[in-house]
Amino acid sequence: MFTLMKFSRFFVYIITNKSRTVLYTGMTNNLPRRLLEHYLKQGILTTFTGRYNCYNLLYYEVFPSALDAIHREKEIKGWTREKKKLLIETENLHWEFINNEIMEWPPKDDVIKREVF
Repeated sequence: MFTLMKFSRFFVYIITNKSRTVLYTGMTNNLPRRLLEHYLKQGILTTFTGRYNCYNLLYYEVFPSALDAIHREKEIKGWTREKKKLLIETENLHWEFINNEIMEWPPKDDVIKREVF
């Protein structure tokens, strides 16, 4: 009997705030959902991304395994800002926000309600 294998994808991403002064590196298996979570945490001071209003996507990589993505996330988190800047600029020279490559951005109310409730 043939069974279809479910293919998973894992993402390492870098987001920033509106003025591009803060960088946050994260890992997820659902990048649209994670971007929405960061967006909804604006102003929540108990979280790093909420405190600094980081939800604007600058860069991401895709991995077939969680272990590979975790390894890469830890690697990037250990880098200096300058090295992260160079990485971002390999794909996004002008630091444009690329959330709309992943999902409709900004998220509409029905998407927010579906995720929150």
